[in-house]
Amino acid sequence: MRVLIVSIPQAGHLTPLIPLATALVAQGDDVLVASGADVADQAAGAGLRFATTGTGLGRWFQALSGRTRGQPGDGLPAGRIQHYFTPRLFAEIAVADMIDGVIEVGRSLRPDLVVYDSMAYAGPLAAAVLGVRDVEHTIGLRLEPDIDELAFDALSPLWRTFGLDVRAHAVASTIAICPPSLEEPLPGAVPMRPAPLPAGAPTTASRPLIYLTLGTFSNNDLGVFRTVLDGLADESVDVVATVGRDNDPDRLRPWPRNARVERFVPQADLLPGCTAVVHHGGSGTMFGALAHGLPQLVLPQSADNYVNAQAIARAGFGAQLLPDEATAEAVADGVRTLLTVPARQRATVAATEIAAMPAPTDIATLLRRHYG
Repeated sequence: MRVLIVSIPQAGHLTPLIPLATALVAQGDDVLVASGADVADQAAGAGLRFATTGTGLGRWFQALSGRTRGQPGDGLPAGRIQHYFTPRLFAEIAVADMIDGVIEVGRSLRPDLVVYDSMAYAGPLAAAVLGVRDVEHTIGLRLEPDIDELAFDALSPLWRTFGLDVRAHAVASTIAICPPSLEEPLPGAVPMRPAPLPAGAPTTASRPLIYLTLGTFSNNDLGVFRTVLDGLADESVDVVATVGRDNDPDRLRPWPRNARVERFVPQADLLPGCTAVVHHGGSGTMFGALAHGLPQLVLPQSADNYVNAQAIARAGFGAQLLPDEATAEAVADGVRTLLTVPARQRATVAATEIAAMPAPTDIATLLRRHYG
């Protein structure tokens, strides 16, 4: 089977698609990832073939900035962030930039199936133009229905240039990666495990280990790292903070004696030894912590962070601190709560659910059966 995978060129979008893509390759399928150059190395590192399509997020933000007299999104309440950016950035600007390249790649590959991340709207349009079936692959919680409606409005003129109607297009299926206690399953969707299962027994340490990260996209404000490090400086815990490859850990010196600050440490290496996680609310970190049964304190920074933070708090898997609430004292109080027995027991519910979800290899087999 030949499969074209279309992703927004950002690590948080491509990462959730990699397990399925590599599972398809392992089963003998011809898989090609179409996205921007920013994730080319990530795809290559996973052993996936890659084609550059579009100019990437940086140019997209420049284009959106050119439409406003201020910074895009400034002043938006948390509940309207996705309503603003999804139709403007990911629908109008991104699809117009990517679509010709995705179609060209598709005509060369002649795929049997197009798999796309939920915000990579060039995927279903390319599938419709090529006349092949497409599968949506969620990368976190589903978008609210009214956000999809706004995106369809924004996409309609572009679809019409190809003689197509976006609202008449029927997606073949949806692969949903949220455990049921975090989000009610979508009727008809195919569930898939969102993160690797822990390998072996958890690593034990003499004191609780707290993992602090703001991911790869929302990590520009070093003041947030400083607040958390200060808040945990006098607690009976150890802290490992990763600030991202584009940030310099030395800018946070002097950091507390109970902390270690690095640019990057693989999440898979850290989580087995952790007791709790303090993070920005990115889906990758959220699912990784859930798979290991770790309670979370979420400090949302941007994008879908706020939606994820609310979901974690609502499900009882941790708590959230909004930007105006995230003081050093509040962080310390929040982490103390995470370390209680009830909080840690509740977090194991998600780990049990994730372990019971079908693995990417199972879904790859299912797709080959239906579309190969």
